[in-house]
Amino acid sequence: MLVVVTNRRRGSPMAWLLIISFFPVPGLVLYLLIGENRLPRRRAERHARLLDDLGEIARWFEGHPAVVHPALPPDQESFVLLAERLGSLPIVGGNEGKLMTDTDEVIDRLVEDIDAAERHVHLLYYIYANDKTGQKVADALSRAATRGVKCRVLVDAVGSRPMLKRLAPKMIGEGVEVRPALPVSLFRRGFARLDLRNHRKLAVIDGRIAYAGSQNIVNADYGHKDLAWHDMSVRLVGPVVLELQTVFVGDWYFETGEVLAGKEIFPEPPMLGSIAAQTLPSGPDYPTENYQRMVVSAMHTARRHVVITSPYFVPDEAFLQAIEVAVLRGVNVEIILPRRCDQVLVGAASRAYYEDLLRLGVKLHLFDDGLLHAKTMSVDDSVALVGSSNFDIRSFELNFEISLLFYGADVTAYLRHLQRAYMAQSRQLASEEWSRRPRLNRVGENIARLLSPVL
Repeated sequence: MLVVVTNRRRGSPMAWLLIISFFPVPGLVLYLLIGENRLPRRRAERHARLLDDLGEIARWFEGHPAVVHPALPPDQESFVLLAERLGSLPIVGGNEGKLMTDTDEVIDRLVEDIDAAERHVHLLYYIYANDKTGQKVADALSRAATRGVKCRVLVDAVGSRPMLKRLAPKMIGEGVEVRPALPVSLFRRGFARLDLRNHRKLAVIDGRIAYAGSQNIVNADYGHKDLAWHDMSVRLVGPVVLELQTVFVGDWYFETGEVLAGKEIFPEPPMLGSIAAQTLPSGPDYPTENYQRMVVSAMHTARRHVVITSPYFVPDEAFLQAIEVAVLRGVNVEIILPRRCDQVLVGAASRAYYEDLLRLGVKLHLFDDGLLHAKTMSVDDSVALVGSSNFDIRSFELNFEISLLFYGADVTAYLRHLQRAYMAQSRQLASEEWSRRPRLNRVGENIARLLSPVL
């Protein structure tokens, strides 16, 4: 049995018509395989049960000192209410957080935390590579499993395919549980479309420490020796860790049917810091595009300044219009994108929007020092967003993603500081310069833009 999600984008039918017109037989086959957002009924039923559990967790937070009860400034309150209604998880205070941009530092700190784990280690990653970094983390997991720590690793079946074939068997033999997320097989009951992927990046240790952001378990160059990658992650301690744990528990349940619960999984959280944070999961098994709704609302709520970083920028119509309205209201909108892209078609589709953005008055900065892979958004001086989601249709509607919202001037100012550092490694694109690009480039970009709903 399959569940067909019907609340999806308006642009994709035209894109599919173009593909089938030019390539009738392969286009039709491709549409039958990935043309509808099909999810196994079992997953949809499990998701419905998980939403009930999320409601119980939200009720558990009610009355807990971690929940931020005082009246919030209007520019924050709208974010909080929308995120909670979309993702069922409340804003929680008492957190400590550190934004980290050095890939090796993140991995080293993660390994240290795994080595100190006492009860469990949970990893959920789109890419877990069979490389030096992947082996380093695997060794730490093996050491933890030897100590009696329960280690559960969930990786995307497509993004981590080499690891599942080569590294996972060894890890399993050493006592680490490794499972594929959204496995793909034509002979598998409830076959789902190939490009519905679990794009989340998440680690939880003992229910007390968590990592999230754009970074995968992979070498800093992602296997591209000539292109340095720049990620951003956040290490967290505090009540928001339990929200991230909830996301892992849900995905683990979807793939294994095993329910993880109890005080060992959800311990009483420490209240060590002053950061208010909120987790927003998103994906095609939610009734709406949670992340897309959040960033569109952010553009409409902004009053002074918005800065976005993303490796891929393929907006849908609603987000592009929200940017236009924000600029017309006098909001200073700046977007930092990599000059070079690792994906040819997606890069061309992204560049197809540059002319529109420049015409609207957006300040467009092209990052020169490799591939900027950090996915962030800062809104005025009050809200910061960091996560796994790109600013493109795929992250809006197809991928399972996770985002963190941080509220307050201090954390937003620090994110803005890091974004400014990216700007210092970029060059602002001028309309006159962009208008002089070769005509052949324009044609290719416009074709890619037509196909953007299915990229």
